[in-house]
Formats: sequence, structure tokens, C-alpha cells
Amino acid sequence: MIPRLGPTLRWLAPLLPVGLIAVFVLILAWLDSKPLPFPTPAQQELVVLVQPGSLTFDNADPNNTSGFEHDLIELFAKELGIGIRHVIAPPGEFSAQLKAHNVHLAAAWLTPQANTEYSFSPAFMESHDVLVQHEASLPIDEIKNLAGRTVHVLAGSRQATAMQAFKKEISGLQIIELQRHTPLDLLEAVASGRHDLAVVDSAQFNVAQQLTPSLQASLEIGDPHPVAWAFPKNANTELISRATDFLTRIQKDPDFARMKDRYFGHIHRLENDDIRKFVELSKTQLPRLRRHFHAAQTATGLDWRLLAALAYQESKWDANATSPTGVRGVMMLTEETADRLGVSNRLDAEESILAGARYLGMLRSEIPEDTLEPDRTWLALSAYNIGPGHFRAGLTIGRQLKANTRAWHEMKRILPLLAKPQYYERLKAGRARGGEAVILV
Repeated sequence: MIPRLGPTLRWLAPLLPVGLIAVFVLILAWLDSKPLPFPTPAQQELVVLVQPGSLTFDNADPNNTSGFEHDLIELFAKELGIGIRHVIAPPGEFSAQLKAHNVHLAAAWLTPQANTEYSFSPAFMESHDVLVQHEASLPIDEIKNLAGRTVHVLAGSRQATAMQAFKKEISGLQIIELQRHTPLDLLEAVASGRHDLAVVDSAQFNVAQQLTPSLQASLEIGDPHPVAWAFPKNANTELISRATDFLTRIQKDPDFARMKDRYFGHIHRLENDDIRKFVELSKTQLPRLRRHFHAAQTATGLDWRLLAALAYQESKWDANATSPTGVRGVMMLTEETADRLGVSNRLDAEESILAGARYLGMLRSEIPEDTLEPDRTWLALSAYNIGPGHFRAGLTIGRQLKANTRAWHEMKRILPLLAKPQYYERLKAGRARGGEAVILV
């Protein structure tokens, strides 16, 4: 039997539905925004908010995603014994995603902010903000010289916050915040002349400059900034604790050094003229050879882009290349290697590329299978360049010096020793320019 309301409460009856709806709305809002539980193997996934970018989450090849933070998150998830689900969003949408507790954390090259609505992990990297412009324009070397200029930044980014603060001090400074852009989109706009000025993270600029040599960083803005992961307020405390322990420990681990070497080791190694030459030849020489690289990928399973990059380093994609030591062709094969692989004409691009791919695959198969990628491939590339005999000699030196011979970031310090008498005079293989193999990789 349903109880009847007394006369003193009867006036509330019409309001009860409204009151209940309000309560239900509040409950639903709370349910919708409460923290995600600690991810366990039973739940199978860590939900991570990411921003597309070469250092954060590079999904240009959906079957082979990468990025410094991508790899760092993978190590963390592996430690937790779970998988990962990536949620992609531009910086301007991060706040809403974190406030709604749609994700466990954000890994997108973020800097802890004062009075923020989020919690942050310990820092694992550090970077600056830099003013970027085309190399043909007059460099701006003081912040006051931005008076009357327009600067583009990514909406919701650290750089947007910093530059908006400068508007109060610099007359006529205009800040345009771009929605749904990546750092590379912004830098390409400056390189093409669509934008005059942009402020970006120094690490993002350093990587992008390898692809767009017409850019210059003319001014460093402010102090260095730490880079960390962000968590929603009131996020699961066990998850934050595990992430804190992981990031504190991993920075002393060889895996962290290996990742830093992979994503940052090549920076500043190429001159702008070298990059321009590569870009030019990729438009003139590479198209003639592309089908042969694709055919070699089909035959060997090795990525055609890796093979093309190796060929560029070896011969600059010149099918008629010949060195003083007698190696020839687009893949610069020795006569002995060509005979071993059944190559009748080393100057035939199709034959050379297929043989070079097979040879690289053979060298890679000689590297222990439990060697982590990309180290296994990089070690094979160095063996291709200096020859397997000299590579094995390098491994011998590495073992003598107690180096990890399965880690490229350690072997890249060892191989140049093959050119020093105190090392090569004790080896059967003799002297080798091991430093050239390091440069190639």
C-alpha cells in the first residue's frame, strides 16, 4: 500500500518530480565525472589522452604508432600488466576530457601549471618555448620587438598562456590561438609563409626542423619548463602513486636512455644544406626507384622507407655510385656480397635494391631475437655499413668494456673505437671507420 501524503506535505507533491529530476541530474553528473577506477588486468586498458605529434603520439602509420611519450606510456602499461586505449584530442579539448574523467591521464608534452584543476606526475623531461620564424625573415631577438606583430600558438597550450600574458606588456601584439592543429601543422604553416611567427615547444621545433630546414628559432622565451603527465582532479590515488614511482625509477633505467636516444639523438646532427639536398632528391631521384623499394619490402618484409633511407645514406640514390673501395650501386654492395646473393650487375637498381634488402635481413637475423626494437634493426644497419666482420669486432670491444651490446645507445659509443689503434690492433678484423656507421644510423 502506498502511503498518502499528509495535508502539510501535500503542497510538495507537484514539486517532487522536479526535485527528483534535479537529484537524478546531480547523481548522473557525479557518476559521469567520477574518477575512472584503477586499471587492472581484468579491466584490460589504461585510457590515455594524447595529442598527435612526433614526440607524443605519431599515428601516421596506424599499424606502427610511436612517439617518446607513446613509448613511455607503453612501458608503464606493461608494468601494470594492461593494454592501452588512446583518446586523441587537440590541447584545447584536454580540459573538458580531464574534468569529465573520461581518461585515466593525459600524456601530451604537458607542463604543470599553477592553480591548475589537474594533478601532475613528477617531471621526466624539460623544454623551452621558442619563437619560430622563416629563415628568410629578419630575426626577432628581443620580446619587445613583437610590438605590432601577430603570433600564432596552439589553443589550450602552454605557449598560448605565456603569450597572452605578454599582450599586457607589448603594444599591438596579437595572439591567434589555433584550434585542432598539431605542432607540426603550425610549424609547416610558418615554413610555407602562411604564418609569420609562432611560439612552440623547443623539443617539437628541434624535431620538426629536421623536416623543414627553412625554419629558425630566433628567440627563447621564458625559463625551462618541466614536462609531465596530467591526471584529473581526484584521480585514483593508487594510479598516481604507481605513475610517480614508475617515472622516478625509469629515468635511471637504460630503457629511458634508449628512448631519449631514439627520439632526440639525431637532432642537430644534420646541417640545413644536408636536409635540403635530401628533400630535393626525394622529389627527383626517389620516384624512379620507389617501385623497386616496394618490391623489396614485399619480398623481405622490411619497410620500404627503411630501405630507401639506407640507400640514400649509402649512395644518395645513385644507381651508378662507385666508391674508392670498390662497393657499387644504389645499395653499395661489395663484390663478395653481390656474388653471395647472386647479383649479376650491381649497377642494376632493381637487382641492387632487392639484394641489399635481403642482405640487411640476413644481418638482422644474426642479431639475437630478444634484442629490443628498434635496436635490433639499428645494429643490423651498422653491420651493413661496416661489414659483419668489423661489427663482430665492435661487439668484442663492447663486451670487454662491459657495455650492453644489444643496446644501440651503448654500441654507438663503442663502434668509433674501431678506428683507434689501441683497439683495432688487437682484433683480427683490423681498422674500421665505425663512426661512419654511427652517423648512418
